[in-house]
Amino acid sequence: MGDDAGRGGARFYRKVALGTVLPGAGLLRTSWRPLGIGLLVAFAAGAVYVGYRVWSGGGFVDAGLDLAVNPEALRVVSAVVAVAVVLWIGSIVLTAELARPRPPREGGVWRGVFAASACLAVLLPGGLVVRYLDVQADLVGEVFAASSTTLGQSARVEARPRTAIPTPAADPWADIPRVNLVLLGSDAGRDRTGVRTDSMMVVSINTETGDTLLVGVPRNLENVPFPKSNPLHDLYPDGYNCGDECLMNGIWTLAEDRSDLFPDDPNPGRRTTIDVLGAVTGLDLESSVVIDLSGFRQLVDAMGGVDINVTEKVCIECHITAWGTFEWTSDAHEWLEPGPQHLDGRQALWYARSRATSDDFSRMRRQRCVAGALLEQADPVKMLARYPKIAKAVKDNVSSDIPPDELPAWVDLVERVQEGGSIRSLPLTSNVINPANPNYAKIHKLVKKALKPPKTKATPTPSSSGSSTPTPTKTTEAFPTSDPTDGQPLAATC
Repeated sequence: MGDDAGRGGARFYRKVALGTVLPGAGLLRTSWRPLGIGLLVAFAAGAVYVGYRVWSGGGFVDAGLDLAVNPEALRVVSAVVAVAVVLWIGSIVLTAELARPRPPREGGVWRGVFAASACLAVLLPGGLVVRYLDVQADLVGEVFAASSTTLGQSARVEARPRTAIPTPAADPWADIPRVNLVLLGSDAGRDRTGVRTDSMMVVSINTETGDTLLVGVPRNLENVPFPKSNPLHDLYPDGYNCGDECLMNGIWTLAEDRSDLFPDDPNPGRRTTIDVLGAVTGLDLESSVVIDLSGFRQLVDAMGGVDINVTEKVCIECHITAWGTFEWTSDAHEWLEPGPQHLDGRQALWYARSRATSDDFSRMRRQRCVAGALLEQADPVKMLARYPKIAKAVKDNVSSDIPPDELPAWVDLVERVQEGGSIRSLPLTSNVINPANPNYAKIHKLVKKALKPPKTKATPTPSSSGSSTPTPTKTTEAFPTSDPTDGQPLAATC
């Protein structure tokens, strides 16, 4: 009797464990054998399909990225995984019931615990996968090709004239040598009128080499030109030239206030800001990403903070009054001291935005440094654990007019930038231009010049025979003492 009980218990554990590893395998030697075979065949077919997609997609990373930017595919996969998890758990429960010793014997509680643990072993990772797939689908669906005057609201962007990116293709960028987009940091607070783009950066990428130029545009740029294609050109044919009250960061609100001139455009502020930045830099701008700076704090906290080499003393919760005097807005009187610091979201936001003890150009530099640090320190393992919070922060505070079906091509371009491209910066500071009376023809020449990366320098490399063979390598020896209009490596200023 004891041996029979032992064998019955061992058979139970063996079948339940087998059904946990391979869905349906525990049913093969029962009256439910057809169901077990069906589940195993379905599981094998799914594994073969995934393997084929990974192989045809260029590996796990490329195939995963292609899936991650396709919201429709994400939702289909999410539904398939959810159904598979339910069927898998159902097969485990059925296996446990069929394999349960009869009549009931000692150890029933432990068998129940084992079966429940087996179900949880499938449910927890499966549920996590479904959750992350749904989060990613919502993120892509709401952020890309969505915009409004207030971020966080989902409103489709009317398509602007743009170069079509063929997808899929062996090289979607083969006929597009350079792509330019705009990164805007909006400053729409309760104490502010409309959307004010206090952080503006034009990103120009060589699609063949990945070489990238970041052009920082000052918020206080005056006399900015409107292209003839924009309705505001008729009101300001000589530029936005009404003194120091008419600055670059007021263009968005200006266009929104004259929405009657844009009857077919639901986002005149965004469109006009991009149009003007194109006229300022002399580049054709087609795509844009807008980030609500108030949500930047939420994003940094979701990522677990950021390590920054603070290069200057910066006050937190402080500002300059209308009378030009320094004033604290809290009783804490906090400062960020120079040196390596781990900043939370609140501290990082003030480091990137504060100009109470410096100027706009210093702030522009700090903003680029914070952005670069976040990119460099993005740990995939930590990002995955925090992903729902990160995705929510992005979804609530970021919008882009890049169509979702073009995202795989952009993923490919980002990989080119990371693998072989240099990232350089051209800040249009007062050392380069006069913001109060800018020469836009000069700015166009500066941008055109900076688009060309530094020439490679031949570095002698000893060969096996002892001779030296010149090997071209990228050099940054001349920075930051070289001409700043050449485009400086980002690290040289941080």
